[in-house]
Amino acid sequence: MLSRIREDINSVLRKDPAARGAMEVFFFYPGLHAIWFHRLAHKLWLKGFFFLARGISHISRFFTGVEIHPGAVIGRRVFIDHGMGVVIGETAEIGDDVLIYQGAVLGGVSLEKKKRHPTVGAGAVIGAGAIVLGDIKIGERARIGAGSVVLKNVCPDCSVFGVEAKPGGIGAGRDALSHQNVRDYYEEEIRRIWDEISKIKGGTSK
Repeated sequence: MLSRIREDINSVLRKDPAARGAMEVFFFYPGLHAIWFHRLAHKLWLKGFFFLARGISHISRFFTGVEIHPGAVIGRRVFIDHGMGVVIGETAEIGDDVLIYQGAVLGGVSLEKKKRHPTVGAGAVIGAGAIVLGDIKIGERARIGAGSVVLKNVCPDCSVFGVEAKPGGIGAGRDALSHQNVRDYYEEEIRRIWDEISKIKGGTSK
């Protein structure tokens, strides 16, 4: 357990330039505390102690502002930055090294008792306020832009943004979090439509 805690702390130090040391991360990062609470709750959930698991999840929500259902499967070195308002549903699956920002939701769109929450591949980034809904797959190292609504699968190494999310122009390199560099999908679509209209008008005038 101690080795996993050290691994988590080192992961935060790599991913958050604001982190100044291990002690600061250990005591003052609620997103990390939420992950630690979840590990305990998830073990109890798997053993059939559903009420107790939900109780620990509820306590975690009260202290951290992060709501993770104890049934969710979360990999190693997952970092929830800031954390407040993050919601992760029961059948969500999150791979290793995923980075999730505040206000993100991994939600379900079905009332049936089946897989109804997203599966997030290793190394993916879920931007602040992003809403990812349904039994869809977010590919490895994919980037979900802040405030996006994602309802369909996202391929590995892709970046998407908007409502409903559309492909962006940044990849999974060093500047993958630089949302200001994302090309404007809608502006390009409007420009393409105007080009087509201009061609039609030009053809009609002849």
